[in-house]
Amino acid sequence: MKNFSWISLRQFYSEIYQILKETDTTVNEIWWELSGIPFLNQFNKFDLREFLENFNFVSIKKGNYQDYIIINKIPFILDCVDTLEFDIKRISEILNYDGFENLVQEILSRNNYITRKNFRFSDKSNFKSETLQKRYEIDVIGIKSKYILLIDAKQWKRKDSYSSINKAADLQFRRAHALTKNPKVFSKLIQELLGDKTNLKKRLPFILIPLIVTLENNSFRINNNQIPLVSIYEINSFLQELQKNLQYFNILEINKINIQKRLF
Repeated sequence: MKNFSWISLRQFYSEIYQILKETDTTVNEIWWELSGIPFLNQFNKFDLREFLENFNFVSIKKGNYQDYIIINKIPFILDCVDTLEFDIKRISEILNYDGFENLVQEILSRNNYITRKNFRFSDKSNFKSETLQKRYEIDVIGIKSKYILLIDAKQWKRKDSYSSINKAADLQFRRAHALTKNPKVFSKLIQELLGDKTNLKKRLPFILIPLIVTLENNSFRINNNQIPLVSIYEINSFLQELQKNLQYFNILEINKINIQKRLF
């Protein structure tokens, strides 16, 4: 395999980015004809496969009697940032809201969080009244040790007002509060995420941290109720510095958990 310069690799990434910009944002895996990527035309069939093995966001598959290159948007974005320091906000615009949630989930996974997306539950507590059956949804959940991130992922633009962000953060705290009031729901969730072999009681108390992750950078780091407002630029540093900054956030604790035994 040839030794490719930074400039050559940047050309390769840029050609793929231009393709992804023109594709449907609702699709996270793109099939593209090999001839449609000029950088790859310099390779013979053997060298091409050897070259592409260096990247986790592409593969080759056969369809309609010809080879196609398969591009996965999420690892492509993160590889662009890690390898060539592309602007994560700009390239994240190739995603729709569901893809943006997938991106946030993947960043958590790479920071050793166990994750789940689109967790829905009904509030059967006495949070408001005995008959309340309100439905809640949490975009992305990440758990590491005793810390549980409850994330609302927002592709907000700069024109969105602080009052909108502030309100959304308060609503996320409300979802977290509702989860603490539903011990059976929470216990089942934790068991599903961590598995039956984990000693869950040793991790108590679980620390719930509701937060907003936005596409745009902003000048505010917490809302009026001390809910973290984290841009996609800052999410890695937020995760790495989480424990030392907990004192500044509005967190919730769960001190008891109901272990549900499963029948096999």
